[in-house]
Amino acid sequence: QVQLVESGGGLVQAGGSLRLSCAASGRTFSRFAMGWFRQAPGKEREFVAAIVWFLPNTHYADSVKGRFTISRDNAKNTLFLQMDSLKPEDTAVYYCAAKRSAGSLLRDYDYWGQGTQVTVSS
Repeated sequence: QVQLVESGGGLVQAGGSLRLSCAASGRTFSRFAMGWFRQAPGKEREFVAAIVWFLPNTHYADSVKGRFTISRDNAKNTLFLQMDSLKPEDTAVYYCAAKRSAGSLLRDYDYWGQGTQVTVSS
């Protein structure tokens, strides 16, 4: 099992920045990749960004490309999401996730955090 705990959400004005963190514990050696997803009210959960844990491979949704940056601290088993130039449409609950198997970074995640709320005011 892998436990994931997100932090760093909050309320920010449009154009502002936030940095989300996700602390991983447990059987962390079994990760292939970690990612961020989000779910806005009344909408399905969507992919935001992902990173392969021991390689430099990253992938972003088109809607956040150029504004968000995913990174990791291997020694601290922590995943980050730097969010700049935030827009009201970025408002959502953001979830950290981890997957064990190789393959697409968009799906098949095995472990999920509890989520952290990000609200962007106009």
